[in-house]
Amino acid sequence: MDKFYITTPVYYVNDVPHIGHAYTTIAADVLARYRRLCKQEVFFLTGTDEHGNKILQAARDKGISPKELADQMVERFRNLWKKLNISYSYFIRTTEPRHAQIVQNIFSKIYQRGDIYKDKYSGWYCIPCESFWLESQLEKGKFCPECKREVTHVEEDSYFFRLSRYQKRLLDFYDSHPDFVLPKSRMNEVVEFVKGGLKDLSITRLNLKWGVPCPLDSYHSIYVWVDALINYISALDYSFNGEKFRKFWPADIQLVGKDILRFHAIIWPALLMALEVEPPKMVFAHGWWMIKGEKMSKSKKNVVDPEWIVDKFGPDYLRYFLLREVPFGEDGNFSPFLFIKRVNSDLANDLGNLLNRTLTLIEKHTRGKIPVPGEENSQDTQLRTGVEQRLPEVMDSMENLSLSQALSFIWEIVRAANLYLDRCAPWRLMKEGERERAFTVLYNTLEVIRIICILIFPFLPRGAEEMWRQLGISAELKDQRLPEALQWGNLPPGLEIKKGQPIFPRIKEEDFYETERAN
Repeated sequence: MDKFYITTPVYYVNDVPHIGHAYTTIAADVLARYRRLCKQEVFFLTGTDEHGNKILQAARDKGISPKELADQMVERFRNLWKKLNISYSYFIRTTEPRHAQIVQNIFSKIYQRGDIYKDKYSGWYCIPCESFWLESQLEKGKFCPECKREVTHVEEDSYFFRLSRYQKRLLDFYDSHPDFVLPKSRMNEVVEFVKGGLKDLSITRLNLKWGVPCPLDSYHSIYVWVDALINYISALDYSFNGEKFRKFWPADIQLVGKDILRFHAIIWPALLMALEVEPPKMVFAHGWWMIKGEKMSKSKKNVVDPEWIVDKFGPDYLRYFLLREVPFGEDGNFSPFLFIKRVNSDLANDLGNLLNRTLTLIEKHTRGKIPVPGEENSQDTQLRTGVEQRLPEVMDSMENLSLSQALSFIWEIVRAANLYLDRCAPWRLMKEGERERAFTVLYNTLEVIRIICILIFPFLPRGAEEMWRQLGISAELKDQRLPEALQWGNLPPGLEIKKGQPIFPRIKEEDFYETERAN
């Protein structure tokens, strides 16, 4: 069986999960579920980054220990992922003893190879971003170029990774692997940055008690970003002759926000090269979700709480909106108006209405059982061939991580089925005594709905499974395998439907205003 390894970043636990965390994780879950349908053995990794000054300060502000803060925040992440139906294989915490041991082993190995040395660091450090900056990179001489907060001047002994040694090797790698960073505009940014010259990287902090201890010097802790990046192979038991590492590495897709791309596209592959380990196949950097054109930030009090949305409306509405509203990779603007408009139009009106009215007709005219279709006519052929033409477009879009485009193609199938039902009007055919023709139309509409269930399952697992159940199919939806499951005519006549409540009810505008007040 083919393998597929996908990762999210490990999320920093200084505060509760927000919609940006949810966006990355939902996208990873969609791709993991799709690859399982494609008969691949999937390892889907997510988790939390729990070391560093930022955690230490946040814990002190709350009057608790860093570990207590991390434990609290980890539960918030795990609970949200459960509510969002995230099907991860493993949730890693960077405070796990095994992870820390692997980090230390890797540090020692790179040191023994001559790529780590001790020197004095003098420069600017941003505590919120856990990032070092050159003076030339600062905004107005004292503000972090990423988070815009004031930086701190640091001068102390440090161990350095010889990142500069890997400049040419990285550029050669980018040249021979043009899809290593996607979208392509992000690859261009990375290449230009590396061409500008790489400096050796400070990878320890002095007297930082909340971090992985440096194996060479008890006064130092390993830089949190190095610690965090190693999670992608420590989760596979790297350095312990791990079977999972041999099976799943290199990662097929590593999803990150565009703000942490340089760590993943420059530092991470350079560290792997120092270990003589193959870099991941792809780093995909998506955009930000913003409010009124501004990046969401707790300090700006413009954060949308994904847990509130899921508790209020269920997981599928949020999953659908985030992946349908903007092309994956670009920035998007979140607003209650856009959310309500999208889910009411696409989920309630188009998909929900298609299912509800078809099942109602089945209850009324075929005693609740899926009818036997008759001979196919030109309208039926047009519907079937239209669906068959869209299927490779959906699958190509999934392969290319064009998630919004994939949903767009799926919704062309949804709308085609609605149009077919309207034009063929089986209720009129029944009145005119054309029972066989009416049964054919109803069967074909249900067959399209069956195919839609499979296509939307990675995006809307709860809704798709309920639609599947209402069709009366006993086989598990998650056990369907592509492309065989998408072949026309797989719906067995005679099954008894199990019509229930509408799966995608409409949202009222006033239902969402509570979110704005809460934030």
